[in-house]
Amino acid sequence: MTDTHVFSYTENDIAKLNKRPERSNKGTFGRVLSLCGSMGMAGAAYLSALGAYRAGAGLVEIFTPEENRIILQTLIPEAVITTYDSEKPDTELLLSSLSRASSVTVGCGLGKSQAALELLKTVLRNSEIPTVIDADGLNMISEHPFLLKYAKGMILTPHPVEMSRLTGLPVEYILDNTEEVAYNFAREHSLVCLLKDSRTVVSDGVSIYINTSGCSAMAKGGSGDVLTGIIGALLAEKHLELSSLEAASMGAYIHGLAGERARDLLGEYSLLARDIANNIRI
Repeated sequence: MTDTHVFSYTENDIAKLNKRPERSNKGTFGRVLSLCGSMGMAGAAYLSALGAYRAGAGLVEIFTPEENRIILQTLIPEAVITTYDSEKPDTELLLSSLSRASSVTVGCGLGKSQAALELLKTVLRNSEIPTVIDADGLNMISEHPFLLKYAKGMILTPHPVEMSRLTGLPVEYILDNTEEVAYNFAREHSLVCLLKDSRTVVSDGVSIYINTSGCSAMAKGGSGDVLTGIIGALLAEKHLELSSLEAASMGAYIHGLAGERARDLLGEYSLLARDIANNIRI
C-alpha cells in the first residue's frame, strides 16, 4: 500500500458535480433498479428508493415480493413497483427489468431465502450495468463464496460484521485495519469495497478514500439502505461521468453530509434514516 493514492472530499467537490442538462427528461438521469425488500422488510426497499430519488435518479423501479406492493405504492408513489412470487420468483421478469436499468442495487432487506438467492445469482451472472451489493446480498455471497467471482467491477458495501463474514477476519481486526482490509479485498476480487465505519473507507485496490462526513446520530436502522440508493443514483446519472470508485466515495460523503444536516435539525438521538434521505443536497 506504500504507493496508494489516499484522498477525501470537501463540500467544494460536491459543488463541482456536472449540472443537470436543462433540456432533459427522467430518462436523462437514469433508471435505478432496486432489488430490495422481502416480507416484513418493505422499509428497506423504500429507504433505498428514497435515497436514489433524493440523489437525483430519474426513475426508480423496485423489484420486490407481491406482499410489498401496497406498502411501497403508498410510501413512495413515484417509484415503479414490479413484483414477484416470493415462493417462485420470475427470473425472466428480473432480466427484463435489468435490461431497462442504468444501475442496479441489490440486497437491502432482501432476505436469504432460496428465491432471494436465485435473484441475486441472476443479477451477478447477467448484469452489464453498474451494480451495488449490500446487506443480505453480501450475506448470501459470504455463504456461497463462489459468487464473488461474478462480482468483479461491482461495488460491495459491507459493515464490519458483514466484512468478517466475507473474509473470515475477526471484527476487531477489521476495525483496527479498515484501510488495509478494504484495499486488500478490493484488490483481490477486482471490485470496489466500501467498508462502513465511523470513518468509512472505500477502495478499488488502487486508491483509498477516507470519508470525513457523518455523525453518530446516523447509527440507526435503514441508514445503509439510503446510502445504497444514493450510490445507485450517482451511477445511473451518466452526465456525472463518475467511476464506480467515485460514485461510492462521493455517495458516502453526500450521505454523511445529509446525516449532519438532519442531526442539526433533529438532535443526536431523534434522527431517522428517512431524515438522512430528506436532507440530501446536491
